[in-house]
Amino acid sequence: MTNGNQSLVRVGTRGSKLAMIQTRLVVSMLRAAHPETEFELVRINTAGDRDKTSRLETVGVSIFVKELETALEDGRIDIAVHSLKDLPSLLPDGFALPAIPERGDPRDVLVNRFGTDIAGLPPGARIGTSSPRRATQLRAARSDIEVLPIRGNVDTRMTKALGGDETGYDGAILAAAGLDRLGRLGEASEILDPDIFIPAVGQGALAVETLAANAALCELVATIDHGPTRAASLAERAFLARLGAGCSTAAAAYATLDVNGDGDRMVLRGFAAAPTGDRLMTQTRSGDAASAAELGSDLAGEMIELGARELIRG
Repeated sequence: MTNGNQSLVRVGTRGSKLAMIQTRLVVSMLRAAHPETEFELVRINTAGDRDKTSRLETVGVSIFVKELETALEDGRIDIAVHSLKDLPSLLPDGFALPAIPERGDPRDVLVNRFGTDIAGLPPGARIGTSSPRRATQLRAARSDIEVLPIRGNVDTRMTKALGGDETGYDGAILAAAGLDRLGRLGEASEILDPDIFIPAVGQGALAVETLAANAALCELVATIDHGPTRAASLAERAFLARLGAGCSTAAAAYATLDVNGDGDRMVLRGFAAAPTGDRLMTQTRSGDAASAAELGSDLAGEMIELGARELIRG
């Protein structure tokens, strides 16, 4: 912002093609809500964009976040746009998420050069994913599949996934929302059932982060917040926080609102698995969406009593 008002808001974003598309989606919502305000995009080159080889379970998803938060702290940007699943379940002190816009497709998809679903993959098919959650769920569905780590932006992973012997991959698991926003969802061979392949916490949702102390800016950004998406995100993130799980563990939760009722009931499905994928646990709990965070914490507590923490730690 300039001169203590909202005449200019500098919006921080990663520089990847998908990140820019997602940030422009958020900015278009903000411009519609605040036509009197100018929004300027500022590209921040994050460690996650520079390091395309390290495995995510060793470096953590914060590799995509830290530089944006540093830019917020030193005043180079006013707000930052993230994929919600990249944010830790507990934000650092002094930061806030005044807006979580309406969620895109939360599901995972299979892309492969055979054009088949998981059941139809040939024995020993080489499927790429750097997500322990996706890897364990894939192994649970097909123990004969070879799961390989894969890094890079979506276009790079798509090229690898379809490359066969040239790249060493026969396919990959990716997020439906990312492919959809890139106009490539039609290339998916199978959209995976979220009751079986439980999505990552916050998958498909975007988040706008800023400094909590800037009340005026938080109020401006909050105009594009989507209540049902925020409620689902609160439940999922509370589950992960209570469980003590991160990107290096095979754990997830997926919340839905009861569309057959009055919209106030929430169903939350939790998932935890051993690193090898040979043992997994799923539990479901429902409750009032107004108590979403409590619902997520309670489900995690129930699963902890059943041994979920020991399970994910191997």
